[in-house]
Order: sequence, then C-alpha cells, then structure tokens
Amino acid sequence: MRLKFYLPIILLFFCFLSGISQDKTTEIEATVRKVADNILQTTSFRFINTKTNEKSESTIGLALSPDIKAENKFNKWMYVNGVLTTGMMHLSDVLHDPKYADYSKKNFHFIFDNLDYFKKQYDAGVTNVEYNPVFKMGSLDNVGAMSAGLTDVYNLEKRPEYLAYLERAVDYIINKQVKLPDGTLARNGPRKMTLWLDDTYMSIPFIARMGKLTGDSKYFDFAVQQVENFNHYMYDSTTGLYFHAYYSDEQMNGVARWGRSNGWIAVAQVELLNNLPVDHPKRAELIKFLLRDIVGFSRYQDASGMWHQVLDRPDSYLESSVTAMFVYTVAKAVNNGWINKRFISIAQNGWEALSKKITEEGLVQDICIGTSIEEDIRYYFTRPKETNDTHGLGPVLLAGAEMILAKDKIVDITKRR
Repeated sequence: MRLKFYLPIILLFFCFLSGISQDKTTEIEATVRKVADNILQTTSFRFINTKTNEKSESTIGLALSPDIKAENKFNKWMYVNGVLTTGMMHLSDVLHDPKYADYSKKNFHFIFDNLDYFKKQYDAGVTNVEYNPVFKMGSLDNVGAMSAGLTDVYNLEKRPEYLAYLERAVDYIINKQVKLPDGTLARNGPRKMTLWLDDTYMSIPFIARMGKLTGDSKYFDFAVQQVENFNHYMYDSTTGLYFHAYYSDEQMNGVARWGRSNGWIAVAQVELLNNLPVDHPKRAELIKFLLRDIVGFSRYQDASGMWHQVLDRPDSYLESSVTAMFVYTVAKAVNNGWINKRFISIAQNGWEALSKKITEEGLVQDICIGTSIEEDIRYYFTRPKETNDTHGLGPVLLAGAEMILAKDKIVDITKRR
C-alpha cells in the first residue's frame, strides 16, 4: 500500500527533474545556435581588391594581384578559424543539423578552389599574398589548428587535395618544426627555442586526428610525448596551473599563468583522449594529468563562474575564451566518463556565466585578442578584450555542444546542499 501511495510522488519528482534538464538543454541550444548562426550570416565568401574595393565570388578571370584578399575574417587561413571549424563540426554532429558542417565544407571549398591563383604569385616570390601560410608552413600557428578542422571536414568529404595538404602538414610538424633536443615543439620567436603553451593545441589535436585517420601509432606516441614534455617544462605544482612560456636559454618560466594558454593545453588533452585508442598504454596516465589539471584550474574559478585573464590574479579581468575552453574540457571529460560526473557543476557554473556574455545577436563579449609572450605581467593585464574576436568563437561552440550532451547530468545548482 505504501508503494502505491508514494509511487505518484516519485514519478512527479523525476518528471520535475526531467523538466529542469530539458529546459536547460533548450536554453543552451538556443544560445549556442545564436553564436553559430551569426557566423553563418556574416560570412561573405567573397574576395575583395583592397585598393579598388571591387568584389568577386571567385578568383577566376582576375588579374594576378597581391591586393586580392578574402573579404571576411572567417574565410582566412588562421588558427582561430581552425578552432571555429572544429566547433562548427562538433555542433553539427551534436544537433544533427547539417548546416554547420555544410558551412565548414563551403569554407574549405572556397579556399582550396582558389589556391592556384595565389600560389602562382607565391611561387613568383610575392610574399604578402592571401593564403601565404598554406604554402609557407613556417610555424605551428600556420598548420596545426586549421589542419585539425580540415581533418574533420575530410572525414565527410574525401577530396584528394585535402589529404595531400594534411600529409604535408603532419610532415612539417613532426620533421621540420624546431624542437628542443628532447623533441619538445618550440619556437624561434620572439626568443630562440622558446616553448609556448599554446603550441600544445597547435599540434596535438591535429596529430591525434592523423593517428585515428591513418591508424599509425607513431602519431599518438608523438602527441603523448608533447603532453608529457610540456608538463615537465611548464606545469607549476605550487598553483596547479601552467606558465605561458618557458625560455630554454635561461631555463626558466615566464611570469604569467595566462588563462587562454591554460585553456589551449586543457582542450588539447581532451582532443587527444577523444582520438586515442582505448587500449593505448598511456591512456590512464593522460586521464590522471587531465583530472589534476581540472582540479587545478577549478580552484581559480570566479564566484561568477568565469575565469580570469591571468588565472591566479583576480585583479585581472574576467575573460570569455578561457572560460569556454574550461567548460568544454570539463563537460567533455564528464560526458566521456573520464572523470566523475559530479564535476559537471564546474562546467555548468562556467556556462551560465559565459551565456551572459552572449548578446541577443549572438555576439560574444570580453574575448582577449591575440597575445604573444612577454616578460612583464602588465602586458597580460592590459591586453584588450573585444566583442566577437575569433579567438573565443570556436571554444564557445565546443562548450555549448558539450553542455547539450551533458543534459542528463545537469543539476539544479540553486537547490544543492
């Protein structure tokens, strides 16, 4: 008799919880769609002559000129657009909506279908042509992130010129990019043989994808080596965070535990785990690294849910791109069962704060612009923050997509004790 009495109450309770989850999911989807749809609506897919302002949808018939540029920032060959591509592709998969994947496919069509026009000028010695980084491959920024996005597109559209580029790109990273004697990826600017934490993202997600695409374990081993080596040089056990830079000439770290750089390595780790074979011998070690890092950066989450531009300096401003990266990292780790599902509250707090930075038009506020490494902390404090800077858009799409997938784990934070 008691069971019959309580059963309707129990069912109502679970319906109530289900309603909370569904409402939250609908709200998250609406927010992330605003950001993605704004990008779709504002991408022109045109070229412009920067001297005459003449516009064209193709380079066919145009006289060779270095003044011809892609009109829109989303059509540029820039690492931020590689992150944007992975975000669009992931969102498309999560929502079962092909328009976001179609956008990414169209973007690479636009670039590759017009490459010959610019390559003729590049081969003739013109260095300031559009898509110069495609031909030059002079840095990890030129290669890794865009290649990760292109790999996701290639998995849907097996164009041979895409694969040819990917093979050239992975060869560049593994065999030609400068490295420390132990194989750690380095840069020669602004100081020689310097490690940038950013470069974990500019290499690892793409290399891991190539491992999955080809089935060749050497790519996974290379990616794992980078995670281990960057941890060795740049992890700060006193704070649980990473330094932005390591100067090999002085064998010391830089001054800042910069937010977005810590976001780069966090995302790189989940992207590696997402592609790594389940039986890889280093998988358990990588999950331990990730959990340690999540606990580490979660200690610095602001009461608002955001994270700061300089993570351990609450007098620095609250910044959107690192917040999105950490939300994505935690939600992805929970959704894949790598860490306990109770950690989802960290991501949920972050997303609720981040969503307040998104306008009705789908613009994302308070994104730090591109940032180099510097010896003084003031540089990081005074980096401008802008609305809809591309550095934050891909991470927001990734974060929103994972939060949608976390619908069954979302809790009513206000009612927790």
